[in-house]
Amino acid sequence: MIAVILAGGYAKRLWPLTLDKPKVLLPVAGKPVIDYVVEKVLRVNPPIRKIIISTNLRFQSQFEEWLETKGYSNVELIPDNSTNEYEKIGAVKALSNIASTVSEDFLVLAGDNLFLDELNGLIQFFNEKYSSVVALYSARDLEDAKRGATVILDEDGRIVVFIEKPENLKTMLVGACLYAFPSRISIRLKEYLQRGLPRDEPGRFIEWLYKLESVYGYMLKGYFLDIGTPSSYKEAENFNGN
Repeated sequence: MIAVILAGGYAKRLWPLTLDKPKVLLPVAGKPVIDYVVEKVLRVNPPIRKIIISTNLRFQSQFEEWLETKGYSNVELIPDNSTNEYEKIGAVKALSNIASTVSEDFLVLAGDNLFLDELNGLIQFFNEKYSSVVALYSARDLEDAKRGATVILDEDGRIVVFIEKPENLKTMLVGACLYAFPSRISIRLKEYLQRGLPRDEPGRFIEWLYKLESVYGYMLKGYFLDIGTPSSYKEAENFNGN
């Protein structure tokens, strides 16, 4: 299994903080946000074979400088060709490009999410179901739920409702940008893109996918934070998980 960390966005909602710096390299409690994500992946047992970080050309040199200080032997940077917000190919397209080059199962993680749970439980659940799995958490408030994707499960844990950016809430259960996919998902990614569907929100892909095949939800234990706004970044400063 490999892991793909999505880190190619331009984080306009955090400007000016992210005008000249990628969001995932912003410091939180003394180290870059992405360090927490990579460290979670590195603790998976059995080990993840390789970590791919999907970036963009504009911030590529900053990612290279960051990586040089870490000494990781199994981390690879793969940039898309964009240098600004208007050129970006989108997270789903970037993921499809990467998936088409590998022939194994993979984790997908947003590089700007902080969470306390370890990944071994999610991976074990994925291996049992051997279908796509979405990590879930309980929204803290209505705005938190509306910014994400609300989810309803059946008694077996299969997703029966998945609504990205919902207007009317029926649940406070939210899908995180944290997935486990079987290798065959590359075919679905291509099909999704060929239909001209949204390229930049992975949740839109899940919203389409669960109607075609079984997709399961896995409840994360403890704290989860998506850093997308100035207020959430401020909240992240109190994060002490590792």
